[in-house]
Amino acid sequence: MLVTGGSGFIGSQFVAALAADRRDVETLISLDVREVPEGERLPGVVHATGDIRGPEVASLLREHAVDTVVHLAAIVTPGKETSRELLYSIDVGGTENVLAACLAAGVRRFVVTSSGAAYGYYADNPLPLSEDDPIRGNPEFAYSDHKRLVEEMLARYREEHPELEQLIFRPGTVLGANANNQITALFEKPVLIGVRGSDTPFVFIWDQDVVACLVLGVRDGRTGIYNLAGDGVMTLAEIAAAIGKRVIAIPAWLIRGVLATLHPIGLSQYGPEQVDFLRYRPVLSNARLKSEFGYEPRMSSREVFDYFWSHRTSTGDS
Repeated sequence: MLVTGGSGFIGSQFVAALAADRRDVETLISLDVREVPEGERLPGVVHATGDIRGPEVASLLREHAVDTVVHLAAIVTPGKETSRELLYSIDVGGTENVLAACLAAGVRRFVVTSSGAAYGYYADNPLPLSEDDPIRGNPEFAYSDHKRLVEEMLARYREEHPELEQLIFRPGTVLGANANNQITALFEKPVLIGVRGSDTPFVFIWDQDVVACLVLGVRDGRTGIYNLAGDGVMTLAEIAAAIGKRVIAIPAWLIRGVLATLHPIGLSQYGPEQVDFLRYRPVLSNARLKSEFGYEPRMSSREVFDYFWSHRTSTGDS
């Protein structure tokens, strides 16, 4: 088995879980663009360094006769200077390179984490969103747009190459004891900024539930597409109350105007599109995860958030 993004937030936990209980996983390869220090390498794991856009993926698949690839490599929180072209080359081009390498090496199963962001941030999104609802992404959000493009690519591969089985997960916002991303950064602010007239609902999933679904998926040979979300939602007002902060609800037109002014001159990393990111957050249904995949998330959205925040406050990070 080859895991791309094996040193990432979910990848490192997933690799550790498999390394601790190998069962029928004879060879476990963790591939990441970052080299893993010798003291952090896990016994029995092949820690490989390489770019998912490069030829090393195909070489590893052939060398180790890999039959399953778990593709977790993606740019979730880009740096301020990261270009859209670079993000595209990694998220979309890198995935295409991995898929092509899988076909060339005769890989049997492809497991991938997409995202609830692939549905897009739209006013007319169904509440909640099921796996049969359209994947629309948002051209203005690189992550959302690229997840849409990747899923369209995966759909073509399912039609043209049915010999490569696919299991796709679409997680909501993933939280855990050590989560740190652009979503958690919103909660660290002294005051939470909301959009007037919007509840700004968040659907959370515990990182350990994500890892458990990945483990179950690779061991039981499941296929299909599944949302990953804890039960229920938390509105921005509920989050603020839980952490003892205030919400300031600002009209959408005013936020757009301010960000349109500040972003071009480098005084804000966010542009006016951030309004829709807050206003129309996708709310994911987990009904299929429970009924068809057979997994019951161990924490609700509220429980996940409370768990996450208790660890942040206990370590003095907020």
